[in-house]
Order: sequence, then C-alpha cells, then structure tokens
Amino acid sequence: MSNHGRITLRCLSNGSSSGASFMKLQDPRPSKWLLFRIWASVGLQSFGGGASTTFLIQRAFIEKHRWLSMEEFMYFWNLCVLTPGINLVALTVLIGKKLGGVWGIVVSLAGLLLPSAVITCLLAATFVQIENVAAVQAVLRGVIPATGGIMLLVGLNFALPLIRRSYKEGMLYLLASGVVLIACALAVILLKLSVIIVILGAILLGALFFSPRRGSPLPEEEQGEQQ
Repeated sequence: MSNHGRITLRCLSNGSSSGASFMKLQDPRPSKWLLFRIWASVGLQSFGGGASTTFLIQRAFIEKHRWLSMEEFMYFWNLCVLTPGINLVALTVLIGKKLGGVWGIVVSLAGLLLPSAVITCLLAATFVQIENVAAVQAVLRGVIPATGGIMLLVGLNFALPLIRRSYKEGMLYLLASGVVLIACALAVILLKLSVIIVILGAILLGALFFSPRRGSPLPEEEQGEQQ
C-alpha cells in the first residue's frame, strides 16, 4: 500500500482520545424525522453565531448519538474551509448526505435553517421597538462573553486532537503543529491577513512539514520496528 493510502487509512481509522472512533459508532441511518428534529434543536439553540452551532453539532452527532467520529467531523470541516461559501451550511450538507442521502440533506438544511429564520424575522420586526429596553441591553451584554467562551471551547476541540496526534508521532511533528497554529494566529491578529491567504499558507506549511519524505517510514512503521 502506498504512503498516501496509509495516511488516508490512518486518518479515517484512528480513534480520537475522547473515544469517538469508528468501532464505537452507532448505526448512522437515523429516520428523516429524527434527523430533522436534531437539526431543528441545533438551530433553535444556536445563540451567538457559528461557534455555538459548531459546538452543538459536535455534541449532538459525535458525543450523544455517536453517528460521527471526531476524525470524520474534522475531515468534513476541512472540506468546508477549503471551499467558498458558508461553512456551517456546507457542513450540514455533508453530515446530512452521510446520514440520510439526498433526503438527509433536505431535512438537515430545513431543520437547521427554518426555526432560526422564523425567529430572526420576528426579532427583526420588533427589535427597533425593544433595542433600547434595559433588559434587552443586559441580555446582549451577557451573550457576548458566553459566545467568547464557546468559541474558545470549539477552538480547543479542534486543536487538542491535532496536538495529541502530533505528540504521539514525535516531537518534530508536535513542534511543526505548534508552528502552524501560532503562525496562523499571528497572521490574522498582527498582520491582518485575509482568511484565504492564511488558509493557503497553512496548506503550504502542512505540505512542507507533514508530507512523508521518500524512503522515510510513517510513524506507525517506526513504532512497529521498535516493537
């Protein structure tokens, strides 16, 4: 088997440290009604933007129902990041397709978008009258730090599996992962680079650091030789 094939199998077969591996997944064929209700629940609870929605999707499909592994979720998310458009909509399409085919896509999008669209329209119609109410201002001030905390948690959920995997592969891989993480953060915060440029730069760094060298064994092969 080629190195590329081994890397692909490794990404799709290794269980994450949280235990959400393929061997422990439930039957990934829920009914369309159940799929709609789960996505509607996600849509109704998605206060604070994309970070809270991403967290709710992880909790529903990975932790609670175990229809996805963290590796699959990360694979889907990477595909969404590499394509233009709204990432959460693309993620919903990918998950819906996996769990229910074409109709899974339809009910997933309907469940996610319809409740929030209705609520948004109602709020938009009345917000002008209530935006200066003290209670509304207090609610908005409470939502902002809560959203920040959720964004931090989502960021950790993305970063920790990468760090753990790099640690198992060796100090060089761990150092390379740290360089990519820090470089991307500094590029956005200090240099104010666009997201597209940062992602393209991360792709180049990933190809430079993590592509297997010709004749060099993969980490699994190194561990097998040591045993």
